[in-house]
Amino acid sequence: MKENKIKNPESHLNSDELNEIIIFEQFAKGAKKINGTGNTCVIYTRVSGKEQEEGYSLDTQKRECEEYATKNNYTILGYFGGTYESAKNDERKEFNRMLQFIKKSKQKVSHIIVYMLDRFSRSGANAIYIKEQLKEQGIYIQSVKQPIDGSTSSGDFQQNIHMIFSHYDNQLRRERCMAGTREALMRGIWCAHVPLGYDKVVINGETKLVVNENGKLLRKAFYWKINENLSSEQCRERLANMGLKVSHQRMSTIFRNPFYCGMISHNLLEGKLVEGKHEKLVSKEVFLQVNEIQNRNSFGYKQTPEQKNVPLKIFVNCSKCGTGLTGYVVKSKNLWYYKCRRKGCCVNKASKQLNDAFQTVLTEYTLKEENAELMKELLIAEFNDCAKESRENSIALKANYQEINRKIDRLEERFMNEEITKDLYLKYLEKHKQEQVEIQRELQKIELIGSNPEDCAQLIIDYAQNLSETWASTDYVQKQKLQNYIFPTGLKYCKEKGLVRTEEFNSVFLWIAHKQQDLGQKKSGIPSLNLDDAALVARTGIEPVFHP
Repeated sequence: MKENKIKNPESHLNSDELNEIIIFEQFAKGAKKINGTGNTCVIYTRVSGKEQEEGYSLDTQKRECEEYATKNNYTILGYFGGTYESAKNDERKEFNRMLQFIKKSKQKVSHIIVYMLDRFSRSGANAIYIKEQLKEQGIYIQSVKQPIDGSTSSGDFQQNIHMIFSHYDNQLRRERCMAGTREALMRGIWCAHVPLGYDKVVINGETKLVVNENGKLLRKAFYWKINENLSSEQCRERLANMGLKVSHQRMSTIFRNPFYCGMISHNLLEGKLVEGKHEKLVSKEVFLQVNEIQNRNSFGYKQTPEQKNVPLKIFVNCSKCGTGLTGYVVKSKNLWYYKCRRKGCCVNKASKQLNDAFQTVLTEYTLKEENAELMKELLIAEFNDCAKESRENSIALKANYQEINRKIDRLEERFMNEEITKDLYLKYLEKHKQEQVEIQRELQKIELIGSNPEDCAQLIIDYAQNLSETWASTDYVQKQKLQNYIFPTGLKYCKEKGLVRTEEFNSVFLWIAHKQQDLGQKKSGIPSLNLDDAALVARTGIEPVFHP
């Protein structure tokens, strides 16, 4: 019986020919990059409030991250964070310093070690985007308390889900905070930043806003406007001579702010005015007289035609040179066009045609009403899978909480027996209490994941059903936000082919497009972007929905 042997395709070559092939290997294409195999790392720690800058949180994060690195034989190349930085967005000094270090480091960084994934970021979509960018460079995020292998498809998906719920948790906290703020405003209590001219003081245990010396000068400005008919600029100059410097724009804002006549106006009040409990700077009659004068002299601001007619400017790039398109108008015909900003490129397109084409693209990503319920069930199933792992972690967290209780009891016993001083007692009591607060927060997040998958899924479904209509009906600023959320690096325009997608896109809408194509048994692809199935391999993971 003959053996079937796999022959080496290069076995017939002599040594000289083999050497020649080896020399030319540097020009070969398609070699697969092996990621996540390095043993170098950086450690990033962060606390969510200034009151936590010292004590348990940072010390524990650093220690456990170091232990994790030692256990996995990682070489630590640097430490970042170690202070208060909000994770609601990614404009953070230490966070950006870490990313710059990774980019410029002579030694290749393979892992970023964090205590929990929400220590890395709580910004949802942007956190996932940054993680994907790092992944393309062979850099993976490792969580000490959530040991998920981000180099696998399932692990990457789980990390995305954790980041979604961190973002969702932020949204819920914000809603609760806003509800309390609105209630206070309805009672006439100002909760925002104290306006110029006021001080916050405590009188008989009650916090009040009272007019200070700057306020008395501003009061004079209101009367200068009425009695001397001075312009805002003249009032500003006179105030500057008296020691109060105010910009021209702020001067106009002050004259139009009803707070100074005892009324509260705030976005949370949804167009209502409430009588405030703070001290009035001027009477309502004086305020109205000043604004009547302002209205006679004001020309106001209007949205420019450019904003209305070319919302895709800069967002859409020229496929020939990569330069963002700008807008211009042919005045004789009153027609708007997009054109490449690079001189001599000669790429242009009627604005209406390009806007209509983009709206068609959004339609391809829009969830159809008949598929909404099924899509919601699929999303809930994915969220529930993630919640199972989180519930397992809750057992360890509860055990840790009980252990800290025992430490507190022992600490109190030592203090009563005069084994430690009062300073040491208070120091370690605060440390243990902070540990328990952190555990409670983690347990609340686990409960959130387990109890709100339907709400989170519904949030995504509601938004995905109205993409095209939302973009068409919103103003210039909201259009920009929506289109950049779906395509983070914009789109390219090819004069011959029309709009073509770049490498970056929001995977949740692509996932919806694929699922709908499967349900309809249609050939996969996005015709409006000239993309076939091979170009539309969806990334693993679901990103949170964006609210314009």
